[in-house]
Amino acid sequence: MHTEYTAIVKQKGDWWIGWIGEVPGVNCQEHSRQELLDSLRATLQEAIEFNRKDAIASAGSEYSEERIAVSA
Repeated sequence: MHTEYTAIVKQKGDWWIGWIGEVPGVNCQEHSRQELLDSLRATLQEAIEFNRKDAIASAGSEYSEERIAVSA
C-alpha cells in the first residue's frame, strides 16, 4: 500500500526542521533539507510500525483488519 503524507519543512538558522502534518509527534531536525526528509521518512515509518504493534496488542485475540481509505 502506497500512502503519502505531508512534510512541513522550514529552515531556521543553520537547521532544517520539519513535521509530518498528519501524524502528531513525528518531527525532526537536520543540517540539510535532504537529511531532514530522510529522517522524517524513517521516523514516520517507525511511528506507523509502533502504532500498529500497539493496536494489535490492545486488540488481543479474535480481531479482524479492514483497509480504509480517506481523501483530503
